[in-house]
Amino acid sequence: MSEPTLIIAFAGLAFVLGGFVKGVIGMGLPTIAIGLMSLVMSPAEAVALMLVPTFLTNIWQGLAGPYFTGIMRRLWPTLVGICAGTWTASWIGSGFLTPEAASRARIALGITLAVYGALGLLNIRFRLRAGTEPWLGPIVGVATGLLSAATGVYMIPLIPYYQAIGLDKDELVQTQGVSYTVSTFALAVLLLSNGVLHATNAALSTAAVAPAIVGMVLGQYLRGRVRPEVFRLCFYVGMLALGAHLALIHR
Repeated sequence: MSEPTLIIAFAGLAFVLGGFVKGVIGMGLPTIAIGLMSLVMSPAEAVALMLVPTFLTNIWQGLAGPYFTGIMRRLWPTLVGICAGTWTASWIGSGFLTPEAASRARIALGITLAVYGALGLLNIRFRLRAGTEPWLGPIVGVATGLLSAATGVYMIPLIPYYQAIGLDKDELVQTQGVSYTVSTFALAVLLLSNGVLHATNAALSTAAVAPAIVGMVLGQYLRGRVRPEVFRLCFYVGMLALGAHLALIHR
């Protein structure tokens, strides 16, 4: 089997696995897909391949539920902050998504995710008062956008923030879908402006939609059949595993 064929097969498996984890806990597709594909290509190329399947599966996840209107009304300042942070990254410098910068950023992000997952498993929960959302939400969005531009992963500090404002299981998953759709759009604009995203890898990214959806359907099937306490366990174990994956795979 030729090297390009092996790379395509490897990428397909990465998207199936990432889609499955996303279907179960509402996240993980970009983290797993980028982390695994970065073993055989540059981080920037991996992010470009991730864009289309991530964008489409996030739209699906964001619309699959009754909370969309409430999410937009409550969290639009955070979503605007995500775009602002992602696009501001292009003004800071050209080090974003280079192999060296991305590796360092992913290790730091992975450690943060692992710590958050461990705190959740220990049942150490954080809560924010409603009055903090108007000013803290945009700050969280900007920080998430900056990290997204550096790593292609947009979970921190967004997910701990959503947990802290008291979103329940299904609302959390749908909120993640809406937020990740915005994040993927903002990242795509950044990659287009930098010339990283072009017709060739856009076509390959489109082809990756099928394996990602297969994995996501399987994961959603599993999530629909687990109790809330089992979902919570899966969520935090998933965060811990994703964090360890990010922190260790790029050493």
